[in-house]
Amino acid sequence: MKTVRWFALVVMGNLAASTALSATASATPPENADVAVISQSTVDGVDYITRQITIQPGGSTGWHYHQGRVFGVVREGTLTRTMSDCSVIASPPGSAVTEESGPDHVHIGRNVGPDPLVLWIDYIQPAGAPLAVDVPDPGCSLPNG
Repeated sequence: MKTVRWFALVVMGNLAASTALSATASATPPENADVAVISQSTVDGVDYITRQITIQPGGSTGWHYHQGRVFGVVREGTLTRTMSDCSVIASPPGSAVTEESGPDHVHIGRNVGPDPLVLWIDYIQPAGAPLAVDVPDPGCSLPNG
């Protein structure tokens, strides 16, 4: 069994978050976010992808869900996630982040603080699946949402 490990940042190719965070036309596009791939491999039909996501103050991921499991850590800043029921989860630096898969787990990640938000995120999902599926705001009426 292969183990996915956190690697030192080797590849730092910033991609526009509007293409990196979504696979289709965006219902609620990401704003002020940059993405860098840290590592990526496919083993037995499963993609293991680690990315650094940086969201500037006032930026967001856009509303979305994941087809696979997501695990990560908040490296800098505070991640403010709003879930589809409009509940809010704030995760300060050092916090572990996990997200369930599927359309029942819609959310948006935002940076409402004054400093950049930096996340290291692991995606474990079916090979070739998009990392996020964009959806409309479920009715929470948030700024940047």
